[in-house]
Amino acid sequence: MLIHYFKFREKRQIIKNNGNINNSNNDKYDKILNAAIKVFAEQGYYKSTISQVAKEAGVADGTIYIYFKNKADILFNFFSYKTRMVFDRFKDEVEKADNAKDKLRNLIRSHLAEFQRDPNVAVVFQREALNARHIDDVLIKDISKMYLDILDDIIRQGQKEGYIRKNFQKGLVKRFILGAVNEVINTWVVTCGKYDLVSMADPLVDLYFNGISPDKPVTPQPG
Repeated sequence: MLIHYFKFREKRQIIKNNGNINNSNNDKYDKILNAAIKVFAEQGYYKSTISQVAKEAGVADGTIYIYFKNKADILFNFFSYKTRMVFDRFKDEVEKADNAKDKLRNLIRSHLAEFQRDPNVAVVFQREALNARHIDDVLIKDISKMYLDILDDIIRQGQKEGYIRKNFQKGLVKRFILGAVNEVINTWVVTCGKYDLVSMADPLVDLYFNGISPDKPVTPQPG
């Protein structure tokens, strides 16, 4: 996944063994990435500086350039690195369920839990990835495709099981689900995490499968 990153960029000193980061450098690499995301979340990407990232990570400014070309490269690496880990967890949770409804519930719950666990990641993902102003479009497309591919499998299974109508356009359904999840996360970020984000998973799944209309048609009342 995300192999485009390695096609379009030179391999740096820290990239060894078919794209894996040298184990001796993992701790510092992680420390810089985590520090950068904290700074980006608090200051905003444009206002953040390499010096601020270095200070937060507890390293010299020059150390940053051993691992990354510039600020944009840090952000790109973060999305590439974090996305691989996150999507592995998503898939593991989805595979724990047998039917499509529970698979979707596990996916959404895992998605929301991931961002609730680290609000800085939530802020940067929602603010920077979705706007994609300074991130290679190939990466954003890969991130979206990975998520939509998981949804595609769930929807296909749901149609076979009778949970989802077969006359729905799968593309529309996938974007409906992803759009609603993103909006819930955006609202949570804007309100500074004042409520339990994961608690929104069940209402979302209920909305997807049951809609907003009552079980029995309601007769409109005059006036």
